[in-house]
Amino acid sequence: MTKTNGGTNGESLKKQVETSLAQLDALMRRGRELRELLARDSTNAVAVSSTRIWQEQCGIAINQLSGGSKAHWLARAFTDAFLMRSVSGQTLEKTSPEKMVERLLGVLERAVTSLLNAENPPMVTTTMEPTPRRFDFVHNGELRPVLEQAYGESRRALEGGDYEVALRTSCGVLEAIVTDALEHRGASALASSGAPAGKIADWPFETRLAVAETAGLIRGGWVRLPEVARRYREDHAAEATISEQDARRAGQVLNVIMRDLNPGR
Repeated sequence: MTKTNGGTNGESLKKQVETSLAQLDALMRRGRELRELLARDSTNAVAVSSTRIWQEQCGIAINQLSGGSKAHWLARAFTDAFLMRSVSGQTLEKTSPEKMVERLLGVLERAVTSLLNAENPPMVTTTMEPTPRRFDFVHNGELRPVLEQAYGESRRALEGGDYEVALRTSCGVLEAIVTDALEHRGASALASSGAPAGKIADWPFETRLAVAETAGLIRGGWVRLPEVARRYREDHAAEATISEQDARRAGQVLNVIMRDLNPGR
């Protein structure tokens, strides 16, 4: 029997909701693990670094669920999770890593509850765009759909004039695919390329790019990244002004590195 458009759209929305629920469940499990690590030692460098990566992954998921709109209640809840406020609403201070994880877990739980409420799903749009296969070269299969979503969000943010979101999302995707390539190559092989000691996930963003170039995984196109992009994860970078040129160049560099890692694309 031929399915009607209504049935097809309904099935597409159901699939989208199921995918989002699975992604949120994975993020919540990881968040609880990090909360326990930080509760034992809030200065644990590995836990703090892993928390930042987890935070970025949460941001990507929330941005997708809120349709890229900062005015959406879910996007506002995500932003508010990072700040302690007085009764009058004034910002008092940034939260500690452990408290931030706790608050973000609360936001993720609200997202799950809303997804399960069929009458009020958090997605602004209910249409499913055909999923491009830009990230088949990524070795971590679970990461591919997240990267696909983030890549699309970065392009939409750029065209919508939200240059901060566009740049930070492009940089997040870039960092993820380079880290994946480095981890696949292996620490022992990278040592001969001048790689620093410690886990790859703990290296600064710029260090990962430089080691990837030395190891022959990518070429030197990454040096075109603007300074604000290279420092996008640092606390003071949040106050930097991001121009359209910065955002577009970050996106261009991302595409160059994608071709480096997947020459056949």
